[in-house]
Amino acid sequence: MKVITTVAEMKELRSQLAGSVGLVPTMGYLHGGHLELVRRARMENLTAVVSIFVNPTQFGPSDDFDTYPRDTERDLALLEKERVGVVFMPSAQEMYPEGFSSWVDVEKITERLEGKLRPGHFRGVTTVVAKLFNIVQPDRVYFGQKDAQQLAVIKKMVSDLNMNLEIVTVPTVREPDGLALSSRNTHLSTRERSAAVILWEALYHAQELWGKGERSAQRLRQEMTALIASEPLAEIDYVSVADPETLEELEEIDRPALVSLAVRIGKTRLIDNTTLGE
Repeated sequence: MKVITTVAEMKELRSQLAGSVGLVPTMGYLHGGHLELVRRARMENLTAVVSIFVNPTQFGPSDDFDTYPRDTERDLALLEKERVGVVFMPSAQEMYPEGFSSWVDVEKITERLEGKLRPGHFRGVTTVVAKLFNIVQPDRVYFGQKDAQQLAVIKKMVSDLNMNLEIVTVPTVREPDGLALSSRNTHLSTRERSAAVILWEALYHAQELWGKGERSAQRLRQEMTALIASEPLAEIDYVSVADPETLEELEEIDRPALVSLAVRIGKTRLIDNTTLGE
């Protein structure tokens, strides 16, 4: 496994790689969800490249950049075990050198949900992802469904800018009780970890209602909100039933719908989603 820390080295190595290249962009502190992406990338490509970069430009003033969990030694050991070919691990200075002033903005879809609550977040995401695409030049890039809005934004960027690569979506990996795997789960206390299952319970309740014939998006939002509110440690940021591509809120579910939510459990902010009518 080659560990590369500079853009120049990564570009030089890429010029030498034959066959397809699969990229798994991460911010490190890897868990089972990341490793599922890695396995898909290895299975479907001759070379798998994993990037580890905690991107400062996607964190706002009130976000948890400084406390975001990091453990490089552990991450590299996990990737070595998965027989990853290349790990690209640049510094912030390498990705954003002095004088950096170019940004990628995807409009409209970024103004809702996470974008509405975290101004500038998606500009940081799309800029760093576009840079990774340009540096690594992958044939396929692997993202988890858990970050559904991020996935939709990146797909829009790839389509609008005619980027020559394929976005591969991998289903969310969950704990046995339904909680989606996330690096931020490590911040939860034992009591908070128990409370966090309310996110999956709310999504599962929406699935059940839809399965029984409920087609009012407002009814689903109300039912999920009431269920989450029954957990004393939960504070809702949003509950959404929206079009999966535009993220515009639906009134009637007459097409596939993305059901997503963001909930704070104590000081930890968690997101999750499911899709109805796939």
